[in-house]
Amino acid sequence: MSRLVVEEAGPATSVQDCGRIGVLRFGLSSAGAMDRQALAVANVLVGQPADAAAIEIGPFGARFSAADGAIRLALSGAARDAAIDGQPVAAARSFVLPAGAKLALRPARNGTFTYMAIEGGIAGHKVFGSLSVHARAGIGSPIARPLAAGDELPVTAATPRAETRLPLPAPDDGPIRIVLGPQDDHFDPAEIARFLDAEWRIAPASDRMGYRLAGPKITCARGYNIVSDGIANGHIQIPGSGEPLVLLADRGTTGGYPKIGAIITADLGRFAQTPVGKPLRFAAVDVGTAQTLARAWQAGLDSLPARLETLSGLSPSSEALLAQNLAGGAVSALDTDTWSHS
Repeated sequence: MSRLVVEEAGPATSVQDCGRIGVLRFGLSSAGAMDRQALAVANVLVGQPADAAAIEIGPFGARFSAADGAIRLALSGAARDAAIDGQPVAAARSFVLPAGAKLALRPARNGTFTYMAIEGGIAGHKVFGSLSVHARAGIGSPIARPLAAGDELPVTAATPRAETRLPLPAPDDGPIRIVLGPQDDHFDPAEIARFLDAEWRIAPASDRMGYRLAGPKITCARGYNIVSDGIANGHIQIPGSGEPLVLLADRGTTGGYPKIGAIITADLGRFAQTPVGKPLRFAAVDVGTAQTLARAWQAGLDSLPARLETLSGLSPSSEALLAQNLAGGAVSALDTDTWSHS
């Protein structure tokens, strides 16, 4: 076994998997990775299931070290400079963090969340079927809160295997697609058009619970209060201030403000990766289109293992080999008595 030691971490760094399914009826939202596609890519690179737990690193920098043995890792999601003891490492490929070495991650560029997956996974006690940290509920495993300096995670030592990479298509930079409703009838058509035509930005007062949108105020013709009903990941509420609020992984399970629409599954990760201050727009699609796009998105996740590429000519790293203690029969090249058969 090895230990992944947290040397430094921003407030939005935590263990996340695909989240809790089927617990909304208990008043508990799913939590889970804000960008499930990036989570899947990192996991597949180190031989883990696409929905396994990894470390979600927010927009700020972080530093980790390996103790007791080398650890195989992979990074995916928001781009950021990363280096092991000053030597750069690339995203979307696996690599080994040698024992005693430090991995430094700079703040994110053109994104918000980076996922660091670990070969062998993260061990913990699942709560309602998930290790995901839900900070407001105080649950998650192996540490039921965001990670902080001094935390340690017991992990599997790197195995002697070739490194892999996953070529990824250029990200879509088109509008974030939504399905209108379920309370779009609370808004005049002109207000819906205003919402769709506007340029929006993520406001600083945003977190895993929800992103507040900065832009024009949206008026609700039938008032801002409704009988509280269920909230899905990506629902867009319009509160009394007129400032849209997009509810995300750590949202409440019900709400009493009208919802003008919901971000489609295929675009949720892309929306969550939008940095504070970056402009974005929305476009409405019908339910049938949203379902077709969701199936294509899931098919893309399912195809990730088949798209893995082994880095050409790469043998297992010396760090991984040493972690396996494979040198028990070493001989001296200068002493022929130890290896000569003549």
